[in-house]
Amino acid sequence: MRPTTRNTVDRLDKPSSYAASKNKKRRFNRDRDHDDEDPYRREKTPDFEDKLKEATTLYVGNLSFYTTEEQIHELFAKCGEIKRLVMGLDRFQKTPCGFCFVEYYTHQDALDCMKYIGGTKLDERIIRTDLDEGFAEGRQYGRGKSGGQVRDEYRDEYDPGRGGYGRALAEDLDHD
Repeated sequence: MRPTTRNTVDRLDKPSSYAASKNKKRRFNRDRDHDDEDPYRREKTPDFEDKLKEATTLYVGNLSFYTTEEQIHELFAKCGEIKRLVMGLDRFQKTPCGFCFVEYYTHQDALDCMKYIGGTKLDERIIRTDLDEGFAEGRQYGRGKSGGQVRDEYRDEYDPGRGGYGRALAEDLDHD
């Protein structure tokens, strides 16, 4: 019997859990909504994982609400020249809500950033970096019901870097 080996280091260019789940939904809806005989069916777009092989954009999560664009630029510019930086905003208040997109000029710079900066601290928070298929207008807004990020609505502990208690718990405390 041949022993199996396992990698102890994850590949950097694999899809994040968020990106993979979004792709599953896309594929499911496409398969369900289209009939093979439909003459008006759109051509399939390039496979999602193929896009990530050349991706130059990073999703950066778990940022403090008080982290500035300048702080992010200073840190992420250490891995390569930044083409564009887009801060994530609360949909209603237009204030930072804990994530951003950083676009580099080259795929290698994005990979270097994930390798060297992902998992480090910025404003006392461990930041998360994932390859992203690319920024599109509208993605800079939080998807939660209250306008911010979904995960912040259900947090039940106090987190000063992300605005205090979660939205649902804060509303309960206000009503008591």
